[in-house]
Amino acid sequence: MAPKEKILVVDDEPSIRKYLQTLLEVDGFDVEAVSSGREAIEKVNKSERPDFIILDVLMPQMNGIETLKELMQIDRSLNVIMLSCSNEVGTVVEAIRIGAHDYLTKPFEKTELDAAMLKSRQKKQLATENQALRDYCDQVTEDLSFLAASPQMVRIRQQILQIAPVDVPVFICGESGVGKEVVSRMIHLRSKRRNQPFVKVNCAALPGELLESELFGFEQGAFTGAVRSKPGKFEMANKGTIFLDEIAEMSTHLQAKLLHVLQDHQYSRLGGRHLVETDVRVLAATNIDVQEAMKTGRFREDLYYRLNVLSINVPPLRERTTEIPLLFHHFLQKYSEKFGKPAQPPSKYLLDAALNYPWPGNLRELENFVKRYVILEDDEGSLRELVEMTSTRQRTSPREEPVAPKEQGLKALVRGLKDEAEMEAIADALEKTRWCRKDAAKMLGISYKALLYKMRQFNLDTPRTRRSSSTAAVEEPASAVGTRHLDAILSPELKRNIGSWITWAWPNPAEVCSFRFVAPDGASRKVRGGQQGR
Repeated sequence: MAPKEKILVVDDEPSIRKYLQTLLEVDGFDVEAVSSGREAIEKVNKSERPDFIILDVLMPQMNGIETLKELMQIDRSLNVIMLSCSNEVGTVVEAIRIGAHDYLTKPFEKTELDAAMLKSRQKKQLATENQALRDYCDQVTEDLSFLAASPQMVRIRQQILQIAPVDVPVFICGESGVGKEVVSRMIHLRSKRRNQPFVKVNCAALPGELLESELFGFEQGAFTGAVRSKPGKFEMANKGTIFLDEIAEMSTHLQAKLLHVLQDHQYSRLGGRHLVETDVRVLAATNIDVQEAMKTGRFREDLYYRLNVLSINVPPLRERTTEIPLLFHHFLQKYSEKFGKPAQPPSKYLLDAALNYPWPGNLRELENFVKRYVILEDDEGSLRELVEMTSTRQRTSPREEPVAPKEQGLKALVRGLKDEAEMEAIADALEKTRWCRKDAAKMLGISYKALLYKMRQFNLDTPRTRRSSSTAAVEEPASAVGTRHLDAILSPELKRNIGSWITWAWPNPAEVCSFRFVAPDGASRKVRGGQQGR
């Protein structure tokens, strides 16, 4: 047998209390009646919370509105139905604003009371379902999106549980794709602001001028095209959390404005004359070396120390390989359901290859790999792809080994690609001309001095297949009969005057040979003579 619903009736008129108690007990409710607001508050504090409270507005000493305010401070989930002889709009609006579920005017029909109670019951059921859904989302976020199978991630999860309830900024560091946004969302869901907005802003996606208007909004006429006012992300996130991803890409001018927002909790829109108050929790993330960025002036130290109240460093996937099989199966189930494909378990060899691959793109790269695996349904092909990617990364070459740029951004990327292309073109031209610099310069369409400068810049003073030493062997020309060392051909006096040799050839197998050299003064000379005169 289901327990009876409890109802607390609060009215200063004995006849109304008696009437309501009898009416509701006939319907099977457990009813208790009190004559004042103070008694009602004591009952709610001391005993079990009632399922419904029927509260009269007009009472001596403590009226219904004052009682309602104190009841909401005790528990905002209480279902309160207000009763009054007056139906003044102001009183009704005030009661509903404070937290009452409905408002009935005396005298009322029983059907009206039944409808009000049904409405309150439905609201309570909806709130319970919402809380259950929120709890489920929290569990999904923790158990699926945030896997803590490695000691590093277990520590980070413990950090999040400690940090989240404390309303201060958090600075999240880690490589691209490690899950910084997942960490930020978990902090928000575990914070006191979890029922408020969570707003994400990618600071690298917009140039400085647009980013400022996106963050702080603008007034009508602030710039060409601003036909109406627009609130910024900080206004949209008010009372909630704002996540500033790739914050180091923000211009120093905008960093200074953000610093003032964090200090004063107020700002002005673009073109605005009034200050806008804001109450947000700021979470920031970056994938660069912050200490190096502060040294170069790219990131403001004062902003860093303002944001870095608490910090979390998310390790790359290659440092927590125990999570790879779990993440693989999670993404497998996710995209099998999404694409309507069978969830074919990966072979042991494929999982071993996944464990051996360093995953430079971290979780994002692994997710895309599993997505291809689900779509193509080819275990062997996926295994070949992983093996090829692993061997490609392990293949090293002294000249082709990438150097980590000190600068980031589009200009540095273009400059690096340009240098790499120039180095490849010069090296190929030198090999095709058998390291004849004059012919290589002519082939490339540049001056001889420009070629020498570029060779020094790219460390291309010697062929790739030989050591740069004075006793290096000479490659055999296609038409040469044999190979000789210069040490065996040049006299000691001549060798002392030669700065460096380029090529030598022996076109005639009889008695004549020739070679070309560059003297220390930079002049190129060609020497011809017989073997006896060497």
